[in-house]
Amino acid sequence: MKILILCTGNSCRSQMAEGIMRDLNSKMEVFSAGTRPEKEVNKYAVKVMAEIGINISQHYPKLVDSFISQPFDFVITVCDNAKEACPVFLGKVGKRVHIGFEDPADAIGTDDEKLVVYRKIRDQIKNDFTKFYQSI
Repeated sequence: MKILILCTGNSCRSQMAEGIMRDLNSKMEVFSAGTRPEKEVNKYAVKVMAEIGINISQHYPKLVDSFISQPFDFVITVCDNAKEACPVFLGKVGKRVHIGFEDPADAIGTDDEKLVVYRKIRDQIKNDFTKFYQSI
């Protein structure tokens, strides 16, 4: 099973989803990428994932174009349709799936207030991707 998870910056939601999917089944090939990758993975995403025992500190944002020649069983977009345009993957795909989440990078306030938002989105991603994994 080979899965690609897409968002715009590949610094937060898609990285958390990749970490969760790898944690669910280490035998799956799981990748994440973005159409406009950031310079590094969001520090709050790294922190809240570590809280649940998943280390994404060595992950890095990748450009979706680097995966275009590879076939995938699933390509999953995680953007929030109401606020942003989802990236499109033009490579060979078995099934396209959308599992959208708000962008926690939009959180404002103190570090503690931001972490509350990141934890909420992390938990939603974990819940929704666990359901997706159980369905395949």
